[in-house]
Amino acid sequence: MLGLIVRVLPFWVREPLLILFGSLFGVGMVGNALVEGRWLMAGLGAAVLVVTAYRIRMVTHAWRARREAAAGPAPQAQPGPGAGPTVPKKKEPNAWAQVFVALALVGALVGAVWLAPRVTGDSTAAARKPASCSDDEPEKKLPKAYALTPGAVTGDDLCKALNRADLADLLGTPGEQPKVAYGNSGTAALTADKVAEPEARVQFDTYTVELSATYNDMTIALYTKVLAPQTLDHRADKALGRPAVFTSDHLMQFRIGGDASGGPATEGPLARTLTVALDRKDPGGSFDFTVWSESGAALPDDDAILGIVEKVLAALPAGASR
Repeated sequence: MLGLIVRVLPFWVREPLLILFGSLFGVGMVGNALVEGRWLMAGLGAAVLVVTAYRIRMVTHAWRARREAAAGPAPQAQPGPGAGPTVPKKKEPNAWAQVFVALALVGALVGAVWLAPRVTGDSTAAARKPASCSDDEPEKKLPKAYALTPGAVTGDDLCKALNRADLADLLGTPGEQPKVAYGNSGTAALTADKVAEPEARVQFDTYTVELSATYNDMTIALYTKVLAPQTLDHRADKALGRPAVFTSDHLMQFRIGGDASGGPATEGPLARTLTVALDRKDPGGSFDFTVWSESGAALPDDDAILGIVEKVLAALPAGASR
């Protein structure tokens, strides 16, 4: 479609357009190639600039020829009485008017490119907006465990508290935007829907963070004594004055299809988790904040994780503790 439009345009409209776009496109390709070290792209960009230079030369020659033709030959003597009628000279279109039309058309195209994404909402800029919290099963009713547990938070509550505007800064990756953010109001396995266990996840390019709550009878004191020693690099701490414990462990990665010689499940990236009691009395149940990196980036230190958890838990609805 674009090629057809270009072919039917007048010479003095088509060529300035091609020169403008060729110059911008060629310079952009060469600039990106020099930054990224991609020499093939640099060669293509240089070829575009060469073609554009040839078009500039062609337009320059056409402009000179037009000016010479406009000057015209010296005036001739008037024809005699017997001569035929004088053929009126065809009026040539004004060159400056055509240049003005070309520039106006360029402005219209640029305006359309700028305006279209804002009208349709399908622009790259729109795709770069931070992910907002969504529910995996928005139509599903909350399990009965939530009605039986006063103050129990939902996956949506956890996601809204976790998906902070400054979360990337707190993780040490300023400028990154969440790609995925969702919450799920589920229950603990093998409890017949009697133990509420909501969770939320926010994923960045560098890190993925997950926040969950479990409303069972497991105290942090018991967890620290019995289960934490079975993990890597565990140590007790406090968060918002509540008992807490840091642990590390490798996530599991599940393989679907392909070479399964090593089994369907393999050891995934190392994750760091801070488990915090629901309140200072440690009545049982906990919040778990976990961070890991698929790219192998070094995880934030414990102080950074502790600061994030305290800010996130403080943002939960009042009465979230049991």
